[in-house]
Order: sequence, then structure tokens, then C-alpha cells
Amino acid sequence: MLRAQQPFRFGLTPVFLTSDLELLEALQRYLSTAMNMEVQLVLKRTYQEITSQLISGLLDAAWICGFPFVAYRRELELVAVPVWRGKPTYQSYLLVGADRDASSIADLRGDIHAFSDPDSNSGYLVTRALLAERRAKPQDFFRRTFFTYGHRNVVRAVAAGLAQSGSVDGYVWEVMTETEPELTRQTRPAWRSAWMGFPPIATSTPNVRSDGIARLRRALIEMPADQTGRDVLALLRLDGFTPGEPALFDSIAARVDLVRALG
Repeated sequence: MLRAQQPFRFGLTPVFLTSDLELLEALQRYLSTAMNMEVQLVLKRTYQEITSQLISGLLDAAWICGFPFVAYRRELELVAVPVWRGKPTYQSYLLVGADRDASSIADLRGDIHAFSDPDSNSGYLVTRALLAERRAKPQDFFRRTFFTYGHRNVVRAVAAGLAQSGSVDGYVWEVMTETEPELTRQTRPAWRSAWMGFPPIATSTPNVRSDGIARLRRALIEMPADQTGRDVLALLRLDGFTPGEPALFDSIAARVDLVRALG
């Protein structure tokens, strides 16, 4: 239930491009105006922090990842899904150095590998499921792994040679190719996953029918009709938001089941 007389608290995770202050200021200004209420953006380093606050009611809504959305399906409800390049979907990339000859996960055996976050779909679960299909686990397949807690940091780690390969959000890598081409040109996607539901906006189940969530959903869907909203979308390289369907995340749920079945 939305807390009376308090700001609407909207959580953001590393799926978001958090270092862009211009973007954060524009998003807060747009949401506060469009929802006709004060909106506070809450940034956290890990998906776990945001998801736990969302489920416990400390946040009204959050931009999370598809992995925690399906992992906590009974506790969370879909609010909206971003639309990128005309579709509410994205891919996971296995990233390697630009000059490396690799085209599948089999070519990465024995690597030092960078993951984004243990609760990230594109930055962990997809690769974990690829290995589960081969009845392997990261600690058996890679020489060493580490978490960077940010997709940008995965790209930086591979570009700098701190990791020989990495698991990264394809949308983030593609946006960085526009904004930081000098960095991404030191890397390349060795493998791309099938298309999956884009990281969604979610709320807790008890909060889904609240007035605040109705205002948020309307503000997101109507973002392209407002100049500040269009500025936000341009900074995000998104087309807009759509209500979406939970079935968008079925392939992610199948990966969760696969990984859990193999332990």
C-alpha cells in the first residue's frame, strides 16, 4: 500500500545507467510532474538490496532485472516493460577482447570471467544456465570468476584485461558503443543469447492496485508524449514503455528452473 503523505520511492539497480546525473535529474523531474506527486529515486549497488526493499514495502516500485522478477514471482507484479529498438526484449552477451578468436562458451574454458551481479539475468543467470546445460558450474569451468556489480564494470574489466571474458547486458553494451566507443571497441560479443524480456518495472503484490502504481504506469506509458519524457528516453536510448506480459519472462524462468535442478 502506498504510504500516505510520503514521497513515491522508485528504486534503481545497476541495470540502469546510474552514473548519468543528467538522466537521473530528468527522470525524477519527469516522474514527479507526470505523477503529480513527489518522487524519490533510490539507488542501490546490488539487485538484492533493491529487491528486498521492494518486497518489504520500503520501495513503491523499482526497475529490477528479469531474474529477481521470476525468482520472486509470488511477491512481485509487473508495472511496465521498456521498449528498445521497437521490442520489449534484449539479449545477454559473452564479451571477450576485440582481437580474441572465440564464438561460444566452449572457447572460454579456463578464463578469468567477470559477472555483473549474482541476481542478474544477462550478467550471470544466462551464463550459469549455459554451463548447467553442460552439467558444469562456473567454479569448475572458469579458472576464476568475480562480480563487478555493474554491467559497465564488466565491459571495463574485459577491456582492461582484468578479465578474459565477461557476461554482460547487451543493451548496456550497445548503448556504451554509442556513448563510450573508445572503451567498447576494445571488446566484442563472442556470443549473443536469444531475445528475452527486458528488465522490467515491478512493484510488490500488495501494492499493485494502489493509486501511486496507477500513476507510475500511466507516466511511463505516456513518456513519449512529453518533452522531458522524450529527453529521458533519448538518454536511455529507449523507445518508450509498454504494459507488457509476465510471459515475456518465461525463458528466464526456464533458466532459473534449469540451474536449480542441477544445483
